[in-house]
Amino acid sequence: MSSWSDSLRFAFQPVINLTTGGVTGLEILARPEAGDILAEARRDPEVDLRLAVSAVRAAVRKETLLPLYVNVFAGTLADLGGLATLHDAVREAGRLPWEVTIDIGPPCTHVPWRALLDAVAELRGQGFRVCADGVGDGDIPLRLLVDLAPDLVKLDASLLARPAAVRAMRTLCEELGALLCVEGVETEGQCATALAAGAQLAQGELFAPPARLPVADVYVPPRSPGVVSVPRTGPSVREFVRPAALLPATASAGQVRALLTGSPDVSGVLLVDRAGVPVRSVHRSRFLLSMSGRYGHALYADRPAAKLGDPPRTVGVDATAWEVLEVVAVGDRGRTSDDVAVVDAHGRCVGVVRLADLVRALAETRVEEAAGLNPLTRLPGSDAITAEVDRRIAGGRAFTLSWLDVDHFKQVNDGAGFAAGDELIRAVGRALREASPDTARVGHIGGDDFLVLADQEALDPLASLVLDALWSAGGHPVTLSLATVLCPPGSVTDHRQAAACLAPLKKAAKALQGTSWVLGRAGAGGHEIRRGSERAPAPAG
Repeated sequence: MSSWSDSLRFAFQPVINLTTGGVTGLEILARPEAGDILAEARRDPEVDLRLAVSAVRAAVRKETLLPLYVNVFAGTLADLGGLATLHDAVREAGRLPWEVTIDIGPPCTHVPWRALLDAVAELRGQGFRVCADGVGDGDIPLRLLVDLAPDLVKLDASLLARPAAVRAMRTLCEELGALLCVEGVETEGQCATALAAGAQLAQGELFAPPARLPVADVYVPPRSPGVVSVPRTGPSVREFVRPAALLPATASAGQVRALLTGSPDVSGVLLVDRAGVPVRSVHRSRFLLSMSGRYGHALYADRPAAKLGDPPRTVGVDATAWEVLEVVAVGDRGRTSDDVAVVDAHGRCVGVVRLADLVRALAETRVEEAAGLNPLTRLPGSDAITAEVDRRIAGGRAFTLSWLDVDHFKQVNDGAGFAAGDELIRAVGRALREASPDTARVGHIGGDDFLVLADQEALDPLASLVLDALWSAGGHPVTLSLATVLCPPGSVTDHRQAAACLAPLKKAAKALQGTSWVLGRAGAGGHEIRRGSERAPAPAG
């Protein structure tokens, strides 16, 4: 090792799960006390590889069990291939390759893509996870990013000033099966923006600065009530993944006991085979209870820990929180507190989820939804609908947004009484909810106004069921007005622009006689009259 190693130190910065507030891993950062070893590593792949090996060994000396993020330049991978030396160092350190993520950093401009992609394929074959680092501030082309198909994308915090870009990257990550991390977060405002834009992970000075020792505590700002990062259609299990405590399937009970007693926050240990596939699950309390009996240590200490474990509960990395709850519900009730292993497409463990995290997040979602329900119809208000509109826009999905109300509703209340008016509103709300497919969202935004978010193919059946009905209040016939704006991908930037496109259509629908329906397209002038007729002009004189 060259002399620069004598003055080289490493710092550790945690990567934070924004949903759970937990630490998902530690990025190892080189901190040379003299010289510019990082510039040398950028020029010399062999130096960069030795830095990565030294980083892994430094982490082992700190006795951290957390997953690791190790930085490597893209050019190093293209020149040296799958980094067999790093793989050997990880194995010698007693760590498993799937506990290590390789952060591939720029520059990328002059790196031969084919060699880089071949090296990444070799890394994955060894079990490493792959991260595209410095996206948004580096020079990685979008096409190369897609070809890399990383497990994680680290986005520079400067892009938080352009939330639409962050939302677009979240959409791309979902297509690639990757998580989105924002690095360099320094303020609570940046954290809130990252969360609102869909980032699942973050790191930066706000949570914890790089430190010589892995931190035990981090600061995570409380979530603002208006920020909802969990989609109501079913939060992804990716948002709740915690690091897993892994040991080889051949580990003894004594080894498991040493890990558990030395790590009080670890709730269980997964025993995995050489490929990283979970084979047994060891629950902390049950295991320690067995070991603490009168002859427990003597009986089990040197025996395989697998004999004190249970079959692992596993879900795929693309599962939803509801699917995890189903896995827990159909199993042994005595194991409801067990961690559930999250596995990738190859069955390898990428982490665990805890039931408490899921229940807490789903409960918060339900409380937020309940707080926004209209007391008359028990339908959500405008906030829920507009949030879903923004999610569909960020996801590049086409949608339709419709506004419906009762014509001359004040006269209905004045003539038939407010009780008859309330019953009419409840009946219209029920009809909209029953006529809408599961993919649609119906909201009651106050008074006699309703919003419907749906796919275009759902429009005609919904309109027929609601507009063809004979509505009345206090024995007097009532008509409805419906206005719809079609929003193809890219036609609107957010829910405000969609609402602005809907406003003139609403005015046009109200100008028609009888039950009416007006249809328009975002960004295009004019509209189509689907129901209703033009009012006759007033007689002259």
